[in-house]
Amino acid sequence: MSDTAALPDPGPLAPALTGVEARLRDAVRDGLPAAFADLGRLVRIPSVSWDGFDPAEVARSADAVHALLEATGAFDEVRVARATVPATGQPGQPAVLARRAPRNGRPTILLYAHHDVQPPGADERWQSPPFEPTLRGDRLYGRGAADDKAGVMAHVAAIRALVEVLGPDLELGLAVFIEGEEEAGSESFPAFLEEHRDMLAADAIVVADSGNWDTATPALTVSLRGNVGFHVTVSTLDHALHSGMFGGPLPDAMLATIRLLDTLWDEDGAVAVAGLDSRQAPTPEFDEARLREESGLLDGVAPIGRGDLLSRIWNGPAITVTGIDAPDLVNASNTLQPSVTVRLSARLSPGQDTADALAAIERHLHAHAPFGARVEIGDVSPGQGYLVDDGGPFVAAELAALADAFGVEPVRMGVGGSIPFIADLVRVFPGAEILVTGVEDPDSRAHSPNESLHVPSFAKAVLAEALLLLRSADRVVD
Repeated sequence: MSDTAALPDPGPLAPALTGVEARLRDAVRDGLPAAFADLGRLVRIPSVSWDGFDPAEVARSADAVHALLEATGAFDEVRVARATVPATGQPGQPAVLARRAPRNGRPTILLYAHHDVQPPGADERWQSPPFEPTLRGDRLYGRGAADDKAGVMAHVAAIRALVEVLGPDLELGLAVFIEGEEEAGSESFPAFLEEHRDMLAADAIVVADSGNWDTATPALTVSLRGNVGFHVTVSTLDHALHSGMFGGPLPDAMLATIRLLDTLWDEDGAVAVAGLDSRQAPTPEFDEARLREESGLLDGVAPIGRGDLLSRIWNGPAITVTGIDAPDLVNASNTLQPSVTVRLSARLSPGQDTADALAAIERHLHAHAPFGARVEIGDVSPGQGYLVDDGGPFVAAELAALADAFGVEPVRMGVGGSIPFIADLVRVFPGAEILVTGVEDPDSRAHSPNESLHVPSFAKAVLAEALLLLRSADRVVD
């Protein structure tokens, strides 16, 4: 995509708005070409924050975001900063901070997104190069085009429009936190909040790292599952053995691991670990046909679990084997393996404590170890879930802004994924309302090849955020 590529027409934007809100809408629409050009430049920076990738690219991405925020003219201060990772004592990846002090008793809104991205995976699985933004139809393709550089640009574009319309009359306080290691686990996030508490303090926090119900229907995320990832090592021998000489009486670690893992689910694929909760909450209509369309479930393969489909995704537990450390096919000698290590990822019902859930899974694994195999748990990575208190004034304002921008009433949506750092935001800023929004949709394929952003819904998401900021500027806080 060239920086001057023609964008798909987003269609009419909130034609019913009048007065200053209509001027704001027009500023958003007129600013879209520049916003997409800037998004394209961000996508071209391969800012993968994982170990093994060039950290200079993450630093380059932070510098680019810093320049974008500085150029808005909205802030008293903009800077790139790092915090120490407690586990290593080393500095984390660079984040971008900005703050504008409120005037005349107005509130402060903190805008969060992240500028780091997932690794691209195999290039051959992409229809276009992962770090070359490419328009096809009404979607922009590229790693980070949706998750979450589009979130970064939604903030930037909304701020630009607000400054254009209000100029020196803008009294709203603004803070921005664009993280640089969300995709790597936000390891320095708690320290960052503590070290920069004054700069980040706010009355409401907009977390632009979720999605919408579909490309036409906006959503406010009101629940997130927790998660805990960990290694399980299963051992049966103190060294490898020839499978012909000893195969038969000896349980090798692979056999024991397969038998142990199978106990985690019952016959229909539902999680079978005592002590893992399932939350009871209403969900919108969502049938198997839509599940198949959005997920790519193969013909003839049945969904697993029991109960309402969305409840299985939003409100119940799930356990997935995400990796296995064992000989690959090239090295598959005729050997009884002494130990095997797998990585498990458990998604937890919103509201269940992560430590309690991990303890329940550990009890299950030790109780079901076959043949007396030794089971060790390690490399634990926990993240708390989240349930939104949706009765506050900023939540109401966000829902109204989404409805006006999209022309459709928003869905209060649960998400099966996790944003563990929200628990840290709640702990450090307990009085702030947290609004989890986003620009993704079911076809965005975040973390997957051919990640993409739906251009028309992005335009509406920018307008919704701009309206929230404009309307919040009229509010006086105690």
